[in-house]
Amino acid sequence: MIEMVIEQRRRDLGGFEVGRVLPFAQRRMIGPFIFFDHMGPARFTAGFGRDVDVRPHPHIGLSTLSYLFDGAMTHRDSVGVTQAIRPGEVNWMTAGKGITHSERFEELRAHGGPMDGIQAWIALPNEAEEIDPDFSHHAAAELPAHESDGLVARLIAGEAFGARSPVKTHSPMFYVHWALQPGAKAQLEAHYSERAAYVARGSVEVDGRTYGTGQMLVFAPGQPVVVTGVTPAIVMLLGGEPVGERFIEWNVVASSRERIEQAKADWRAGRMKLPDADHDEFIPLPEPTPPANPMS
Repeated sequence: MIEMVIEQRRRDLGGFEVGRVLPFAQRRMIGPFIFFDHMGPARFTAGFGRDVDVRPHPHIGLSTLSYLFDGAMTHRDSVGVTQAIRPGEVNWMTAGKGITHSERFEELRAHGGPMDGIQAWIALPNEAEEIDPDFSHHAAAELPAHESDGLVARLIAGEAFGARSPVKTHSPMFYVHWALQPGAKAQLEAHYSERAAYVARGSVEVDGRTYGTGQMLVFAPGQPVVVTGVTPAIVMLLGGEPVGERFIEWNVVASSRERIEQAKADWRAGRMKLPDADHDEFIPLPEPTPPANPMS
């Protein structure tokens, strides 16, 4: 039933720690999901430094999906959008042929408090890689939800369990937030060929074994999966149908290496417009990492 368990790898991004799950060396994607970071959990005191902010940077060939359990952040982009996001809401940004954006923490900086959430990237199918960039925000009340027998479920994006999210997606996929109480059982249907579950908090039992915070369970296709809460738990379900091989370098995703190089050249030369409301600084293109010295 479980093909693989991926452990998050903790990384310090400069004052803020994340758990990187995807991409993973032995499993680059789950359906169209090509990047999956657990932001936090962390607790900030008021007045923390601006080094925690994510300065303007570019994307192509993907959609980004931000979803919070705690905290708040503000998105600003080059199509003119400024939008705060809070727990249970969705910020969905489609990069297509190119967009730039920033993510700032002004509200947390002013008041302090917890920060915990997921940043996911969804690769666009070939026919949509060069569409115009776009952005949408959805309040928690807009998302299909269900509650019964110790389970609270919210469909964030895509289609699952007979429901469809209002978030506009570009290929068959699903993304679901489950909150499970101890002893509560929930079943993941076998509809999609690629499926996984990420334990964001607490612990759960699957197929007689217990899994905990920071583990992503990758499931074999074809069979439903029953998940049981061991402690109070938050589980993120994700997957869909594959969109084909994708290359990923820095913040850009594409079906060809040539398109990756073009995006890097455009950013280096300043040909990509910065966010309207955040254009005084940006993240430079990282310098290439030199190959290891075999004699050292």
